[in-house]
Amino acid sequence: MALLPANDRRARRKPASHAAARRHLANADPGMRRIIARVGPCLLKRYPRYFVTLCDSIVSQQLSSRVAEVIFKRFEALYSHGRPTPQRVASTPVPRLRTAGLSGQKARYLKELAKGFTSGKIRPHRFARQSNEEIIETLTAIHGIGRWTAEMFLMFSLNRLDVLPVDDLGIKKAIQQAYGLRVLPKPATIRRIGRPWHPYETIASWYLWRSLR
Repeated sequence: MALLPANDRRARRKPASHAAARRHLANADPGMRRIIARVGPCLLKRYPRYFVTLCDSIVSQQLSSRVAEVIFKRFEALYSHGRPTPQRVASTPVPRLRTAGLSGQKARYLKELAKGFTSGKIRPHRFARQSNEEIIETLTAIHGIGRWTAEMFLMFSLNRLDVLPVDDLGIKKAIQQAYGLRVLPKPATIRRIGRPWHPYETIASWYLWRSLR
């Protein structure tokens, strides 16, 4: 699993809240203070193209970042101006999607995602009013999107600052290393260690990923 989502290539400027988050984390947790001092300023990016970002997440599953990027660029190139939309993907036959290098399963997942948008099952305009768990429930109802992908979407597309992906292997390895644990921590341990980070679990997670580089 990559330490950072493969779609880290679509960047926007960091929000002003990052400085406040760094101060909070450094004051609340000596372990996090050491990581912040070593890594430097938080460069967490936001990816506001919701449908495209979720497509990228599906394409990237179980692939190296380099291979995923090549396939995703081919997928984008199937559409005029390189802009896949839910309507366009929904009307694209699976064999056509597979010419980009997608497996049949991933091609079907992309069509399911597109159908979720076009049918109104996924309504982006509601996200601002929904809780993290409500959004996760909506997204994971789509075949091909699991909780981890939904959490990455919350963090990197919606900029929700209080997301802690306790099942992420990179987070587990970073916490084991930073806090001197003998084994990879279980979710309950991660939640306990991360309690002082609230409400900036997302920023803490970014620092943990970066600490492994």
